[in-house]
Amino acid sequence: MKFALGLVAAAIALTVQPVTADVAAPAAAPGHPEARPFGDPDRAGHDVADAMVRAKANGHRVILVFGANWCHDSRALAGWFASPRFAAMLAPRYEIVWIDVGQKDRNLDLARRFGLDGIKGTPTVLMLDATGKPLNLKDAPRWHEASTRSEDKIYRYFAR
Repeated sequence: MKFALGLVAAAIALTVQPVTADVAAPAAAPGHPEARPFGDPDRAGHDVADAMVRAKANGHRVILVFGANWCHDSRALAGWFASPRFAAMLAPRYEIVWIDVGQKDRNLDLARRFGLDGIKGTPTVLMLDATGKPLNLKDAPRWHEASTRSEDKIYRYFAR
């Protein structure tokens, strides 16, 4: 009987597979909020036109965010913009348009229309005055590392 129990125990031990390192550990939470605001890429031109009309009517500036939902930096910036702190600062100053650029192969005509030479990284964040004049052409492409910028640094940039 002891021998039979030993054989059963050995058989069980051989069929039980140990957990290996192949099992992925849960990813660490980002150090920033995230959102996925990029919608229909075919609506981008209409969205920009609508934002320009609103900007002229209320004296706001326009922020064009050229990015994509697959991009963690785009999602990070969108997350900050959606937070109560940013929303309170942005709403009275800006009209914001989230422009889906796909894999940097969509809506490039809109980027060129406002003086950008294509989209090199996402997000590319362009600010316009109420007449459509670009205000930050030099800085616009530098937002591709938005997920590593501090909340306060991003806030100060748009609050100026």
